[in-house]
Amino acid sequence: MTTFADLGLSDELLKAVEDTGYTTPTPIQEQAIPHVLRGRDVLGLAQTGTGKTAGFTLPMIDILASGRAKARMPRSLILEPTRELAAQVSESFVKYGKHHKLTQALIIGGVAFGDQDKKLDRGVDVLIATPGRLLDQFERSKLMLSQVQVLVIDEADRMLDMGFVPDIERIVKLLPFTRQTLFFSATMPPEITRLADQFLHNPVRIEVSKPATAATTIEQRLTVIDAQDKREALRRLIRAEPVQNAIVFCNRKRDVDIVGKSLKKHGFDAAPIHGDLDQATRTATLDLFRAGGLQILVASDVAARGLDVPTVSHVFNFDVPIHSDDYVHRIGRTGRAGRSGISITLATPHDGKYVDAIEKLTGKPIERFKMEGLEDARREPREGDGAGDKRARDRKARERTRKFDRAPAPRAIEDGVSMEAFRPDPEAIAAAAAVVRDEPAAPAAREEKPRAARPPRAPRNRDGEPRAPKAEAAPPREEKPRAEKPRNDRPRRDDKPAAPASAEDKRRDRRERYGKDDLGPSVVGFGDHMPAFLNVVVPRIWEKPARQEDTAEMPAPETSSEAEAA
Repeated sequence: MTTFADLGLSDELLKAVEDTGYTTPTPIQEQAIPHVLRGRDVLGLAQTGTGKTAGFTLPMIDILASGRAKARMPRSLILEPTRELAAQVSESFVKYGKHHKLTQALIIGGVAFGDQDKKLDRGVDVLIATPGRLLDQFERSKLMLSQVQVLVIDEADRMLDMGFVPDIERIVKLLPFTRQTLFFSATMPPEITRLADQFLHNPVRIEVSKPATAATTIEQRLTVIDAQDKREALRRLIRAEPVQNAIVFCNRKRDVDIVGKSLKKHGFDAAPIHGDLDQATRTATLDLFRAGGLQILVASDVAARGLDVPTVSHVFNFDVPIHSDDYVHRIGRTGRAGRSGISITLATPHDGKYVDAIEKLTGKPIERFKMEGLEDARREPREGDGAGDKRARDRKARERTRKFDRAPAPRAIEDGVSMEAFRPDPEAIAAAAAVVRDEPAAPAAREEKPRAARPPRAPRNRDGEPRAPKAEAAPPREEKPRAEKPRNDRPRRDDKPAAPASAEDKRRDRRERYGKDDLGPSVVGFGDHMPAFLNVVVPRIWEKPARQEDTAEMPAPETSSEAEAA
């Protein structure tokens, strides 16, 4: 049997592994560690929960044991798709490297830049980061990647398939060409393999098990129910199964919150976790779940990759995952390290194509079972059930609405009443018109009573308090007569004649100038006289002649008499 000592690890590292309780390496660790120690690029494929993290963490500690990091220049880089997985890898370095003096930094989002900048300024041997925050630090000139010796892309299929391809390509261009690259993943589709080949140089492909297969120690079951019965079915399953602790996976973040609140309302110890929560809440929830203080963790796929909680007994898929690879990662949270686990999936009749894709990928059919009594529970709500009370209230509201809609419209004329009662009286109409034509009497003038004189009010300030009496004014100062300046010959502005003050003054001036009857000089026209230049006929020339000869041959212009004849 192969031991860790046979893999070529140092004595300090073997002692740290022995302190953790591991004695025998897993297949992926047994095959990957020797190639990593030799400096080869590795593409490792193994099912989740088989120890891929230790497969690159242990040899990296021995490789980086000799050397010293410079400020802002890390010696190795590990890229992770989620913050939780990055924090888990950081804990592995702390656990396995306790006998080495290696420094590390965790660069993830949701955390202030201050502490991360201090660690980078001191220099780190191992830099564990998510792609987004790593590029943020690089753009802030807080990081240089020119001294990276080892690059690790963990969960490579997830990193390249979730839209991280542009970020990964940009990061790889910033690294030195002579580096060692390690890819570790549970699944590797052909299209993702072609992308991985761009970053690897003559890699060693290690495939210890069939890709996208679940551990044989996991019992997989599936039930088909209506979508509105899912929460009731989940509560029944948790009560019926021997659940030590469980993870409930949902496809959408909104459903994570809804399912978490529903379980807490019915007395279960549950808490949600998804990408929209702040990092402090996510970390505290995961730590509480690992420590056993939380029984049920309702999560999105953010917790499906690499979350290492060895004692998870059940995994419930509240929604069937759209991508079949996610199913393998979800159920891989249970049955870890050789333990047994149970996976139960709640499917609807519309999830048939997703279930078929999962069974095609894993190569194994999922056992079906049927849940009875869900329709009766939905039709007859129990007393005290909040959802049932709400359904009853909604039913009563619908009945009130239907009753209002069926009510007949009020009739204006009752049966047996003649239409003659509603015809207008001509005499009444004439009397009303006469009243309208008469002018209303003027209202009587109201006698005005003389008002008593109001005593003078003392001045007050804003607060309503009487103002202090003002100080007596000083006696006026005697003004000395000013000496008159000699007047020059230039007329002053006051000597100019004033303009007419109004339009009436202007009209008055015009009458005085042109007479009382005429407002201006009369207009004189041509009368019977017609000037000669108006009788000249201009010849019609349509185009300009090109040569002088053409101009000489032009006919003479017609006279006025000829024009009149024409």
